[in-house]
Amino acid sequence: MSDDDVLLQVDGVCKNFGEIRACDNVSFELWPGEVLGIVGESGSGKTTLLNCLAGRTEPDSGLISYTNRRGEASDIFAMFEPERRMLARTDWGFVHQNPRDGLRLDITAGGNIGERLMMVGARHYGNIRGEAETWMNRVELELGRIDSLPRTFSGGMQQRLQIARNLVSGPRLIFMDEPTGGLDVSVQARLLDLLRELVRELNVAVVIVTHDLAVARLLSDRLMVMRHGAVVESGLTDQVLDDPQHAYSQLLVSSILQV
Repeated sequence: MSDDDVLLQVDGVCKNFGEIRACDNVSFELWPGEVLGIVGESGSGKTTLLNCLAGRTEPDSGLISYTNRRGEASDIFAMFEPERRMLARTDWGFVHQNPRDGLRLDITAGGNIGERLMMVGARHYGNIRGEAETWMNRVELELGRIDSLPRTFSGGMQQRLQIARNLVSGPRLIFMDEPTGGLDVSVQARLLDLLRELVRELNVAVVIVTHDLAVARLLSDRLMVMRHGAVVESGLTDQVLDDPQHAYSQLLVSSILQV
């Protein structure tokens, strides 16, 4: 696959829950190494869209096409379930708002990182542990905690461990659902710096859902604003936030709406 190939192609995605239209004809393209932010108030459909993109929720209509490492594009919901699960373990990652949803709490911190490596074929214990130590350092976790269980970590430490678990295998696409939600402001700031540094260094594509426009500005190259399941505005992040064109985006940026 070359950098000229679209990584993720989304065409006319719709998803209903009863009479509620959670996604309404959403279309966009995501390119390798690009960070796309999705913002909107609660109930705007951004999390439903993220779950559709990650293969966790099947849309009622529309196409979500992923281009693999060989340059072959496929509808992710036309894949067999084992193939889609393998993508989630190798090419993709998913960072949850609550890190406990993305960690194995019954195995050590090093084991959480090592398990992801084993999913992509690593088998040598020494190499796996060495890589786990490297990533503990990269996400600023004490090496002395490598054999500790994640449940003994603070929320910020758990989130950094979840990030290490997702990035250690060299994925090409990461989905993030409110990755700084629920953390203290000081912890959020350091985590955001860490995320920005790692995403740029690894050149990984990211789709990030957040209600926090400051997070969107810091991390995303391009921004989509959602309301009632539809994308009402999209563009370069600074353009959308500094000069919003849609009335809803203007309200969102001016913080009149509670998001």
